Amino acid sequence: MAKAKSKSKAAKTKIRPLGEKVLIKRLEAETKTKGGIVLPDAAKEKPQQGKILALGDGKLLDDGTRADFQVKVGQTVLFTSYAGTEIKVDGEEVMLMDESDILAILN
Repeated sequence: MAKAKSKSKAAKTKIRPLGEKVLIKRLEAETKTKGGIVLPDAAKEKPQQGKILALGDGKLLDDGTRADFQVKVGQTVLFTSYAGTEIKVDGEEVMLMDESDILAILN
């Protein structure tokens, strides 16, 4: 059984994802282009990368056991464009999504 017991900000706000859900803090958007042009807030794209803050208990399998997560708290991941639900907790925006919406782990 995979459980997340971290001392992250998510733990302080008492958010605990259920089942196969993952709580992610989206990384900050780039403020400049590669050419050095400063982007206004309206032109910034939301990044599809984030840091994992908390994990649920894992997907419930047919035999009643829980599957282990392929990701861990603290890893930086790449996720799909329309993944998850954005929520605001204590003034901070975080995302709650299924583990299946995560595409890759970034090193």
